[in-house]
Amino acid sequence: MAEPLRRAADPEAGPLDRLPRVLARTAPPAADLASLIEAGVPVVLKGLCEHWPALAAGRAGAGALAAYLKGLDRGAPVPVMEAPARTGGKFGYGADLREFNFARRSARLSDALDRILRLAGEENAPHVAVQMLPLAAQMPDFVAQNPMPLLPADVAPRLWVGGPVHTRTHNDRDHNLACVLAGRRRFLLFPPDQLANLYVGPLDNPPPLSLVDPEAPDPVRFPRFADALASARVAFLDPGDALFLPRYWWHHVTSLGSFNAMVNYWWGDAPAGIEQPHDVFLAALLAYKHLAPGDRAYWQAMFDAHVFTGDGAAHIPPGQRGVLGMLRPGERAALRQRLRAAFLKS
Repeated sequence: MAEPLRRAADPEAGPLDRLPRVLARTAPPAADLASLIEAGVPVVLKGLCEHWPALAAGRAGAGALAAYLKGLDRGAPVPVMEAPARTGGKFGYGADLREFNFARRSARLSDALDRILRLAGEENAPHVAVQMLPLAAQMPDFVAQNPMPLLPADVAPRLWVGGPVHTRTHNDRDHNLACVLAGRRRFLLFPPDQLANLYVGPLDNPPPLSLVDPEAPDPVRFPRFADALASARVAFLDPGDALFLPRYWWHHVTSLGSFNAMVNYWWGDAPAGIEQPHDVFLAALLAYKHLAPGDRAYWQAMFDAHVFTGDGAAHIPPGQRGVLGMLRPGERAALRQRLRAAFLKS
């Protein structure tokens, strides 16, 4: 059964901890995943990973989980991120928004895990994390031993291991299922429509991050962030719990323990190529942003009528709407070919 949206406030908790809670429920059958996606709101799935040997290792302690992961590793370099102690573990932008405040490198998994364990609890230590490790390629035995029945077999998991790290608010273009193995995580969540209130950085250095530190917001520099918080929700995940996060939801993730581990899955069915929404958006920036005001107003009206808000072709008989109607497969293919030819001319 779902838990209430709000719980009694902890008098010692911070303001983010007292926000409305994401609904929690027991893990659904795989057939019900489509209903979660259709609902389009985050849900905590309690005990989703209870059957995993990786979770049993995590509950046995940081050393036991590190040993379990080392035993499955095949030796290829893994992605490691490291931020200096002065960052407080808050991974985000540097002073120049074209750069981040952490360094990326590769290392052997065993070396990275040993360093993370060695630094745990040490004062003025750098913040080290293994992030986005593709398990199907690096540790296929992990995937075999820890299956995810909610998702198709071709949806591959990724591993995140580190200390007390804070990942600045960002979003994903795919649906996300995040499963905690060790430590505790807090997800601060904002609906997709809060983009303007989150003061998101440039798109050129993905993923674009919010400039606001939600744990210490600057109301003078970022006054609209208060409106984002008014619609925010918070989810706390214990080991064995998972969070289903629909695509485009903004999330700020805090690892609350000295040693934390999580596995996540990204999946979705966004088209590729000429119909890929992000690429089309970038093309729209080129095409419309610097037009004269009157031209922009015309195209805004066109998009409102035919793409986003209205049904601008309702007065046209259905069989005569052309590209404004429901395209048959052959018509879609012809339109894609027409667009490819137009873009090749530029």
